[in-house]
Amino acid sequence: MLLQIILIGCAGALGALARYLISHIVTATAGTKFPYGTLLINVTGSLVIGLIFALTGRHLLSTAMQLILATGFLGGYTTFSTMSWETVQLARGGNMRASIAYLGGNVVLGLLAASLGLAIGWGV
Repeated sequence: MLLQIILIGCAGALGALARYLISHIVTATAGTKFPYGTLLINVTGSLVIGLIFALTGRHLLSTAMQLILATGFLGGYTTFSTMSWETVQLARGGNMRASIAYLGGNVVLGLLAASLGLAIGWGV
């Protein structure tokens, strides 16, 4: 049990580092006017979590590995709080259209990506 807790924590740290690096690269490329980095991170995280759960359901990943990857890595990688903050900041900056598009994009694209990950994992 202690080893699993340590592995989840280490995976979470790696997920946070991956989130930081990807966000930094996307921001340097696309600018700061719209939070493309967080959107990309949340959508890819949704895709991967769907894939992880499908592979676990097919017994290709153990439940222990599912915890390490989904709770650990993806818990550190994806970010609901940053998405919420960026949505509020877009609205506070007077850009309600972008705020709504960003929030809707995270939700809709996230759901589609999770469904796609499940479909890929189940081989559908």
